[in-house]
Amino acid sequence: MTSTSLSGSLGLTSLIMSAGPVVKFILIILFLLSIICWAIIFYKSRHIRKARKTSADFLDIFWDSKKLDTVSLAVKDHENAPAARIFRTGYMEAMKAARSAKEGEAPFSALGTEMVERALRKTEGIEIADLERHLSFLATTGSAAPFIGLFGTVWGIMNSFQRIGAMGTANLAVVAPGVSEALIATAIGLAAAIPAVISYNIFVDKIRRLSQEFESMILEFLNIAERGLRKKRDENN
Repeated sequence: MTSTSLSGSLGLTSLIMSAGPVVKFILIILFLLSIICWAIIFYKSRHIRKARKTSADFLDIFWDSKKLDTVSLAVKDHENAPAARIFRTGYMEAMKAARSAKEGEAPFSALGTEMVERALRKTEGIEIADLERHLSFLATTGSAAPFIGLFGTVWGIMNSFQRIGAMGTANLAVVAPGVSEALIATAIGLAAAIPAVISYNIFVDKIRRLSQEFESMILEFLNIAERGLRKKRDENN
């Protein structure tokens, strides 16, 4: 076999088409995993970028004002911001506690900031869970795809050895096509895994940073709410 015919027989398409049924099945799985991962990557890129931008705009208002009543007026203009939704839940709970303290329905120790913090934490958890949705698929693909590809490679090499045994020769023209079509499974497995792992780490880091911003807002919210509840208690007494 000449070098020209050998190189032509090692084309990507010809390698895939000449692969055995098991290797082809594995390649189909890897292609599907790759397509799904890229769809998730594009979707989560927009989702997380939007959440960070809208939350940053709202948090600027929060930190500039530090008055819950004033900040609450901006919630309607930032309904798509996770930070605004967290604030709204806490603010509604704080208003309930403030009314109860003013009307003397419960002692301050029972009101405090416990219910407010619980509402804030619950909504924060919901928002973070929404941002993290589908990321587990990226992590799973990043971990499993290389091994799926490796399985296809091992299977393909086994078939190559069987072919060598049947033909009774092991020259390059006989070995190269079989080994190449086997190694293509590992290559595609890595091609699916690498973007998934990189994107997963980037998204997790961005969500972690956003979570820290939520945490800072919650702590400051609780400080403001506690001072307000104490003031209501003192006015009631």
